[in-house]
Amino acid sequence: MNKTLFEKIWERHVVDTLPDGTTQLYIDRLYCHEVTSPQAFTGLRERGLKVFRPERVTCVPDHNIPTLNQDRPIEDPVSKKQVDTLEKNAADFGLTYYGLQHPKNGILHVIGPENGLTLPGMTIVCGDSHTSTHGALGAIAFGIGTSEVEMTLATQCIMQRKPKTMRITIDGKLNPGVTAKDMALYIVARMTTGGATGYFVEYAGEAILNATMEDRLTVCNLSIEMGARGGMIAPDSVTLEYIKGREFVPAGEDWDKALSVWQSLFSDEEAKFDKEVHFCAGDIEPMVTYGTNPGMGTGIRERIPSLESIEEGGRASFMKALDYMGFKPGDAMQGKNIDYVFLGSCTNGRIEDFRAFASIVKGRRKAPGVTVWLVPGSRQVEKQIRDEGIDKVLTDAGFELRQPGCSACLAMNDDKVPAGKYALSTSNRNFEGRQGPGARTILAGPLVAASAAVTGRITDPRTLITRNL
Repeated sequence: MNKTLFEKIWERHVVDTLPDGTTQLYIDRLYCHEVTSPQAFTGLRERGLKVFRPERVTCVPDHNIPTLNQDRPIEDPVSKKQVDTLEKNAADFGLTYYGLQHPKNGILHVIGPENGLTLPGMTIVCGDSHTSTHGALGAIAFGIGTSEVEMTLATQCIMQRKPKTMRITIDGKLNPGVTAKDMALYIVARMTTGGATGYFVEYAGEAILNATMEDRLTVCNLSIEMGARGGMIAPDSVTLEYIKGREFVPAGEDWDKALSVWQSLFSDEEAKFDKEVHFCAGDIEPMVTYGTNPGMGTGIRERIPSLESIEEGGRASFMKALDYMGFKPGDAMQGKNIDYVFLGSCTNGRIEDFRAFASIVKGRRKAPGVTVWLVPGSRQVEKQIRDEGIDKVLTDAGFELRQPGCSACLAMNDDKVPAGKYALSTSNRNFEGRQGPGARTILAGPLVAASAAVTGRITDPRTLITRNL
C-alpha cells in the first residue's frame, strides 16, 4: 500500500470527491469556542437547520474568560456577551457545554486530549488555527473559518483540498535543559513562517519518539506557525498509555477493537512524502524570539542576526520588527530585561510545563518588578498542580496561581501586557499587539520563562538547573 499516516486517515474519511478535486471530508469531532461560533449558529437559525450530530460537538469558552474570580459575573461586557452567547447556543442546539465552573472547563486544545475526546485516527476541526495541537495523538486536526464551522454543524462534513505531505525528522536526543518548545521554535525558525505552506506535516525521529505526550502536543501546536495546514505524530505506546482510562476513551471490548485500528496508524516504510526535512536534536538549545513572528527566533546565547545576513528583499520587514521590539541587529538576547512573564496557553499550559517552571523557581524568589501570570490550561491541570504541591512551591517563591483560560496568549480578556513592556511568553505568537496594543512579546519555553521570572531578564536556564521536584 505504501501510504503515509495522513493518507490513511484522510482516505477513511472521504465521503465524495468533486470533479475539481475538492474532497467532502467527514469530521469526527468539532470543537467550538465563543469567538468564531456565534455567526455559525446564527446561520443555522436563519436556515431552520439543526446540528446534524450534536454528540460530535463540544463547546467550551476559553478566549474571553478572566483568570481571576471566575465565580463572579464577567465584568467586560463584550467578553460576557460572547461567553453567554456560546452557552445559549449550546443549550438551544443540545450540545455539550463546559462552562466556567465546570470541572472540564479549560482551553479547548488542552481539555480535548486530557478527557479522551481527541483520539487517534480522528478528523478534528475548530474555528481556531491551533487545532493542529490534537494531531499529536495521531489525528488529522486543523483550524477552519466561521462558514466552515456552520457547514460542520449542519452536515458533519467539510469541503477541503487535500494538502501535500511533509515529514520532519528530528534525529538524536535533546540536550539537558532543552524543551519541546525549544525544538518547535527551532524548527519554525529554520523553516520560516511560510516554509510548510500547503503541507500537512508528520513529525518523526528519535527526539519525537522520546517525547512525552505533553511535549508532542506542544510541537504539533506550533505547526501552523510555519504555514502548515497541521501537524501530526503517529500513535505509539506513549499515545496509548496517555489515553487509556480517560473518560471518553473506549473501554473493554471497544478498547480492543479501537486498538486494532490505532495500531495500523503509521506511515508505511516505503511511503512517499512530497517533502522530507531533517534536523539534529543536538543542535538545538533554549530558544527565544526577537521579532514579531515566531520564525524570528534564535538560540538564547546567540545574537540577533546582522542586517547584512538578511536577504535584501526581507530587510525592510526585518528592521520594522526590530524597531517595534526596541532591538537592534547584532544585539545579544541574553540579559535583556523582562517586565512580564506568562506561563500558559494551549502551547505550554499543561502539567509538565508547571513542573518544569517549578523545578527552576523552587528555593528562589520572584524577581522584583516583574509581573508573572501562571495560568493552567484547564481545571484538571489546576487540580494536578495543587495535588502535587506545585502551588506551594510557587507560593513560597512569591508567585500566584491563576485560574484556567487562554489568558495573555492574546488580548481578548483582562490579561493584557501594557504598551512598550516586554513579555517573556510561553504562548505561540508574538505578532504586534498580540498580547496587548504596543506589547512586546518574546516567545520561549517554560524553563526560560521560569529563569526570567526569578532573574528579571532573559537567562539561560541551564545556568540555574540545580534541582528538580
